[in-house]
Amino acid sequence: MTPLQQIAALENRAKAGEMVAYHKTTRPVLGVSNGDIDQLVKGWKADATPELRLQIAHDLWSSRVFEACIAAAKLLTQARMQNDTEVWAEIQGWVPAFDGWAIADHASKAGEKRLQADPRCLDQVEDWTRSDHMWTRRAALVMTLPWAKIRNPKPADIENQERILGWAAGYTTDHNWFIQKAIGWWLRTLSEKSPDRTRAFIAQYGEAMKPFARREALRKLG
Repeated sequence: MTPLQQIAALENRAKAGEMVAYHKTTRPVLGVSNGDIDQLVKGWKADATPELRLQIAHDLWSSRVFEACIAAAKLLTQARMQNDTEVWAEIQGWVPAFDGWAIADHASKAGEKRLQADPRCLDQVEDWTRSDHMWTRRAALVMTLPWAKIRNPKPADIENQERILGWAAGYTTDHNWFIQKAIGWWLRTLSEKSPDRTRAFIAQYGEAMKPFARREALRKLG
């Protein structure tokens, strides 16, 4: 069986209906659990060459099936990969098709590993901040969350953090819920390692943000 057929073999129609209602998606949904997807992905990772893994991920994503796209993202989520450039190109190709938080966040987890491996790719991510597609703009913050988590940032890390905070500042007047949530998420994460910089951001840009996003940004600061 192909990987997509392996996923389809685990279809649960009752759960699929619940997932469609919860995620409000128009994609085909099979009702396969995350645990089952993880088991399949584990097997594919063990058996496939880097080139085959990339092809499997491409084919799964191209199907548009909800669980297949989740599996594709999990398949390419890894700190070190031999074919970094090709994998990053594949993930970039997924971004315009993001249409919900679950798929976007799983794919962003794969993308953040590639960005950590080669921070020069932030140049491409910056282009996303000017996209007309909300999920693409949001991905620029979600995919760069690792920079908010750095405990002892080096000068290059601080430069990247300030760059990303600049993107967040530009988003503050965009009151789409998912954009505001992403701003709050990035700042809340940063606040655990750099509370003063989080407070400074809110002092400068907080009035433009939605109240719930401000609360989210400051939630860890008491």
